[in-house]
Amino acid sequence: MNRIRLNISLLFILCAMLLIPLQSFVYSETNTSDDTVVYYIPVEQTVERGLAAFMQRSFQSAADEGADYIVLEIHTPGGAVDAAGEIARLMQNTDIPIIAFVTKEAISAGAYIALNADEIVMAPGTTMGAAGVIDGAGNAAEEKAQSYWLAEMRAAAELNDRDPLYALAMADRSIEIPDLGVSDEEFLTLTPSEAIEVGYAEAIASNRAELIEYLGLEQVSERDMQVSFAEQIARFVTHPVVIPILLSIGSLGLVLELYSPGFGVPGFMGLLALGLFFFGHLFAGFAGWESILLFGIGFLLIMIEIFIPGFGIFGVLGIGAVIGGMLLASFSMSSMVISIFIAVILTAIGTVFIFRYFGNRGPWKKLILTDSTSSEKGYISNHTRAELLEMEGETLTPLRPSGSAVFSGERLDVVSEGGYIEQGRKIQVVYTSGSRIVVREVKKNS
Repeated sequence: MNRIRLNISLLFILCAMLLIPLQSFVYSETNTSDDTVVYYIPVEQTVERGLAAFMQRSFQSAADEGADYIVLEIHTPGGAVDAAGEIARLMQNTDIPIIAFVTKEAISAGAYIALNADEIVMAPGTTMGAAGVIDGAGNAAEEKAQSYWLAEMRAAAELNDRDPLYALAMADRSIEIPDLGVSDEEFLTLTPSEAIEVGYAEAIASNRAELIEYLGLEQVSERDMQVSFAEQIARFVTHPVVIPILLSIGSLGLVLELYSPGFGVPGFMGLLALGLFFFGHLFAGFAGWESILLFGIGFLLIMIEIFIPGFGIFGVLGIGAVIGGMLLASFSMSSMVISIFIAVILTAIGTVFIFRYFGNRGPWKKLILTDSTSSEKGYISNHTRAELLEMEGETLTPLRPSGSAVFSGERLDVVSEGGYIEQGRKIQVVYTSGSRIVVREVKKNS
């Protein structure tokens, strides 16, 4: 009973987590004074789709509050090109002046975001640049991706009348800039003084107060946009590295749950991992409820298939629906296909490893039912009366085809080979198996 209550509680927790996106996290504070409203938006950690969703919410909040300035406090090592592009389009489509305030580093995609701002202000000791595009393995991206990224960097620089040469040098190591000591073997990275020298920064400010002083503002009402807990989860679980890990844990947990009695730890871990996956993508705006519904239908079809002999239509449709639900929830079809492929490989390897090395020992032995009720272990459901073979007796009741007979004074339930045998006839045992005793009538010789 306690186990059932625990599982029900865990299920409610999972459902509540999936319903969090229905809540509103928008910062709301009405400005009733004549102060200049400055919105501070943090651009921190890795640039990914979760950050883009947070930026979209923040820009909408700034517009609703009638903000006069948006300050992006940038401290990021870079991230996904597509996410950075979405943030850049968001910046280009707003009428509110945007200040990029580099508080630590604006590397790679961070530099690209800064270049899309109307003005750039850097804190002492910060850097901006090194925007070479690389693939998931850490190698230089293919020529097509490089060409696209260089065009984006050039466009971002030209957007605010900055010399595109330096933006290109940030992304192309073959460009040499002797005046800054940059050879043709490294990406350009600018310090605050170098950025001002080449027109890539308008000022140096140590803190917000100096930034406000540079902007020439006196009466200021400052707003701080905070990343909500739900958005922090969404940013984490939508990271390209985390997605295949979550899918692997989810699928591995559900596979192992099929081999354990009841619903236990593996099943809960699997559902939790898949719940986090859909929650993050739902909150970030990539997935809709239709993707979760499709995944749920696929999961139910697979469960139905488990109880039907052979691999039939339910299994095929279930697997297709599960994969379809994941693809609908993704921000990139190709990335999700790769993630699913990685998850399948890791699940197969993990399943083989666990059953081979931990199946019969350790804590796993408590989760998997490995005992069997074999006759070698003394489990006998029905004793086979082999000693009755070829023994003759007499029917006590008619056999139609079952009835009773007596053998050496012992009354037994028997069944004929198929025909009717009258009461009081001589019979002989021809077969025994457990409690089943098969007889045939003994014909008298004429």
